[in-house]
Amino acid sequence: MSLVLALDQGTTSSRALAFDAGGEIRGMAQEEFDQHYPRPGWVEHDASEIWRMQARLVDAALATAGARGEQIAAVGIANQRETTLIWDRKTGEPIHHAIVWQDRRTAPTCDRIRADGAHDLILQRTGLILDAYFSATKIAWLLDHVSGARTRAERGELAFGTMDSWLAWQLTDSDLHITDVTNACRTLLYNIHTQQWDQELLDLFRIPRPLLPQVRSSSEIYGEITSIPSLRGVPLAGIAGDQQAATFGQVCFTPGMAKCTYGTGCFMLLNTGVQARSSSHQLLTTVGWQLGGQDRDIVHALEGSVFVGGAIVQWLRDGLGIIKSSTEVESLAASVGDSGGVFLVPALAGLGAPHWDPYARGTILGLTAGSTAGHIARAALEGIAFQVADLAQAMNADAVTPLSQLRVDGGAAANDLLMQFQADLLQVPVLRPQTQETTALGAAYLAGLASGYWHTLDELSSQWQVSRIYEPGISPTMAAALRSRWSEAVDRSRRWATPE
Repeated sequence: MSLVLALDQGTTSSRALAFDAGGEIRGMAQEEFDQHYPRPGWVEHDASEIWRMQARLVDAALATAGARGEQIAAVGIANQRETTLIWDRKTGEPIHHAIVWQDRRTAPTCDRIRADGAHDLILQRTGLILDAYFSATKIAWLLDHVSGARTRAERGELAFGTMDSWLAWQLTDSDLHITDVTNACRTLLYNIHTQQWDQELLDLFRIPRPLLPQVRSSSEIYGEITSIPSLRGVPLAGIAGDQQAATFGQVCFTPGMAKCTYGTGCFMLLNTGVQARSSSHQLLTTVGWQLGGQDRDIVHALEGSVFVGGAIVQWLRDGLGIIKSSTEVESLAASVGDSGGVFLVPALAGLGAPHWDPYARGTILGLTAGSTAGHIARAALEGIAFQVADLAQAMNADAVTPLSQLRVDGGAAANDLLMQFQADLLQVPVLRPQTQETTALGAAYLAGLASGYWHTLDELSSQWQVSRIYEPGISPTMAAALRSRWSEAVDRSRRWATPE
């Protein structure tokens, strides 16, 4: 038996999963890692901790699969996107904690750049809204706040990378400083039309070019793994940002197909084919993937990003303490027939698409003396679905044809109450696949295609199977009324924090 191994490096946990030729999971290992909150609105990760954990998980996944390293045909990486790290090229040591994609510390910088009139240039070159979400202002912050960093970067002594670059560097004993197109396009520095780092944008954000990794396709053999003994000599052959990997794992290979991943955040992507379609409704134009080398066509997508999705359940657990584990939220929410008029806007890290308000903050409205923990839990789940419905509305307005169905994945997609409410709001069927580990599966597919483990997209499409379909259970009129009330709640949450 031969397998493909996927390293799924997420926002709150890292995993390693071994897949067989049928796309079935044969082994898996997972660990959560620490989140660091040095100030309100700031979020950081210890990249060295993440690497040590990811290396441990490789052997743990092989053990659960009952497999040896020589049975691994290829390794693929899926990673949390935009999270920004700079490290010393000689020692391999990070110069600072990684700044996580949720971090809001550079929102005032974005305000200043926007006031200078650069927003349209950035949108045209990158397909992205100017926001602290993306990597460029995080890089500049590190260069400006770590002593000597800017000078060292200009001398070529430092390396920038998102977490895919960090893992590739570590896996190959510093031989590879690379990223792929799906991660490069999330930095605000990569021109999606010329398919290269954009010098004008580098100058705008004051980013020295020697910092940057080489940009490669999402599916090719980049090099061999050398740092983990059990994988020595195995090709590293696939890299994609987690949301693009999930779209690939959901086999959304045809323009018009869409998926939404319910993880720490929620991310909806719509395949638009080789055309980079611009949005008139505050969505992002992003790279979906590129197969088989840098001379191949790039598939593009429209994307909507919700910053706080499943993370609101973690807050119910760790912040409020009304549940002991995330799995308890559904039963608590189901203990009441509805939210009792309570609305929870999960803007703990500002609002993403289509609002793009870094100063919005989490808000609970409609509380009465009769409100219970059950009502708050239900409002939290419904708040996730309302945010995704906002994305779908914007996507329908931009797309050639409206969504006829939505494929879902991620941890919160296992929540039946949430998925049913999502179908109710969207008024289209919501499809949950049998394999919900679609992010890791997408990374495995990309690596397997490059290494010859799989051969065609049709072969991969034939493996996709639906586990459950959620049909809308309320009228369009009722759905519209709920969403109107939600919009009022969102308005109350906006522009709450004060810019520094």
